[in-house]
Amino acid sequence: MKKLVTFCLFSFLLIACKNENKQDKTNSTAEKAQKEMAYASFGEKISSDGVVSKEQIIEKYKNLKPGDTVTVKFTTTVNSVCLAKGCWMRLDLGDNEAMVKFKDYGFFVPKNIAGREVIVNGKAFVSEMSVEEQRHYAEDAGKSKEEVEAITTPKITYSFEADGVLVKK
Repeated sequence: MKKLVTFCLFSFLLIACKNENKQDKTNSTAEKAQKEMAYASFGEKISSDGVVSKEQIIEKYKNLKPGDTVTVKFTTTVNSVCLAKGCWMRLDLGDNEAMVKFKDYGFFVPKNIAGREVIVNGKAFVSEMSVEEQRHYAEDAGKSKEEVEAITTPKITYSFEADGVLVKK
């Protein structure tokens, strides 16, 4: 009789532990799905896991030289977006900005996301932007003719080619 009671008690504990693990996994999956739903996705499907902070990406950019690239996923806020069709955006990096273009112009982002949090996945690199290119982007951003004509020298920029973007809803 003692063996039967012990066996039943052991079986009950084993079943209770398995149910608890299933609940934890279900809750974890539900939390992850809810987290993913908090973002609108553009381009390749990416997750919000493994994201580098704005401060960490700034340090990575400081260590890059023209020609170097690093694959990374980071989060920050949008400073501006192409008002013509959403084909580029500039992201806040403290005292600087990252100019983001989209891989093979395969996707665009909404034109009204300035000030919103985003997660971008792709390649970070440092490049030199010509006067003509700077003027083109200034026109796309809706700058005045005087502001566009004031651009007279090339500049070193933080650039990013995104293959996927998550925009916080």
